[in-house]
Amino acid sequence: MAEYDYDLFVVGAGSGGVRAARVASELGARVGIAEMARMGGTCVNVGCIPKKLFVYGSHFSYDLEDTRGYGWSTQSSFDWATLRANKDREIARLNGIYESLLESAGVELLKGQARLVAPHTVEVDGTLRSAERILIATGGRAIVPDIPGRERALTSDAVFSLEELPERMMVVGAGYIALELGSVLCALGVNVTLVHRGEEILRGFDHDLRCHLHNELEAKGMRILLETRVEELRDTGSGFEARLDNGEVLETDFPIFAIGREPRIEGLGLEDIGVELGRRGGIVVDDDFTSSVPSIHAVGDVTDHVQLTPVALAEGMHFAHHFYGEGGHRVDYTGIPTAVFCQPELATVGLTEAAAWHRCQDVRVYKSVFTPLKLTLSDRQEHSIVKLVVDASNDRVIGCHMAGHGAAEIIQGLAVAMKAGATKAHFDATIGIHPTSAEEFVTLR
Repeated sequence: MAEYDYDLFVVGAGSGGVRAARVASELGARVGIAEMARMGGTCVNVGCIPKKLFVYGSHFSYDLEDTRGYGWSTQSSFDWATLRANKDREIARLNGIYESLLESAGVELLKGQARLVAPHTVEVDGTLRSAERILIATGGRAIVPDIPGRERALTSDAVFSLEELPERMMVVGAGYIALELGSVLCALGVNVTLVHRGEEILRGFDHDLRCHLHNELEAKGMRILLETRVEELRDTGSGFEARLDNGEVLETDFPIFAIGREPRIEGLGLEDIGVELGRRGGIVVDDDFTSSVPSIHAVGDVTDHVQLTPVALAEGMHFAHHFYGEGGHRVDYTGIPTAVFCQPELATVGLTEAAAWHRCQDVRVYKSVFTPLKLTLSDRQEHSIVKLVVDASNDRVIGCHMAGHGAAEIIQGLAVAMKAGATKAHFDATIGIHPTSAEEFVTLR
């Protein structure tokens, strides 16, 4: 008789948890998984997928504007309720797919709140289950600052269930979520003010791209306040007032705080059984995602490492193959491509120019700012920027950056080239596809 109910029990059915559970089960492990909310985690329900659908929907406002220069006469109106309802239907479909994936792989799904009561025991809504290994994949949650009136503050989750569009929106923060959702509502006609405590938007990205995107967002009507903090949030009855540290009182109908996310560990009982946590509450793990308690593991945002869905998927895959397969699968954290789906979108892979100068003795930089061909017949003013960062000692391309239409699709392909060790000479020897924005990368001189 088996010593435990399961070989593996997973807490959290988001991207990393579902991938680990499904693959481990397919490799022969007896697997159970617990989820207290909807299947698919942040990405499917209040993250990547609904956000990108909203981005698509809002971008039609610019596409329709462009049509006039091409001879089209269009009359259109936008209905927020239709977009939201269609988004909800698609998310429900994906929830079902995640559940079907687990079922077809032989994973037992338990609906409810899970709590660890011992190194090999999990309690799910009063029922105890034992497992040789327990994997925590509960993701993260939005941070709300400790200011007077914080109970009135909303997070990005609220955007996805908005009953109607507000007239005035305040977004606090200047990272992925703040810029993406701010861009969506700005394109749909909302008066958006972005408040950020830093000296420029998108901390950690290449400086040229940050400044370029700042200018493009302001040109689209977004108001951006830098080196500014919200000190207090008050309810006025007809809206909200945010008192800023520059002395301004900002009136808004929809105060969103998108200042980052923290590991979702509350209620798990981790500290009671000796699981070491990092400074921000993330579970500390080794290269094989094992915590300070040998039977407890963690992947994804709950480790407070790289908060990207594809990274959680890769970590879940590594975990499953390491413990239940033949091993050999490793997660390579170098050269991770990423995109910010604001408007225009920004995508990047590799080192920024500043980081390259810290790592390399000599750096060559190639850059181009241009108007995309599509917009030459449009009255809309928008520019794209592409940038290559090259290690001068060996000609290796160590950074590719772009802001402009199609940036994410283009950078994904360049990430493969960089992973294969492409040099600037390889880029120069590649014939471009004309006329495209992508060809700018192979014509930079």
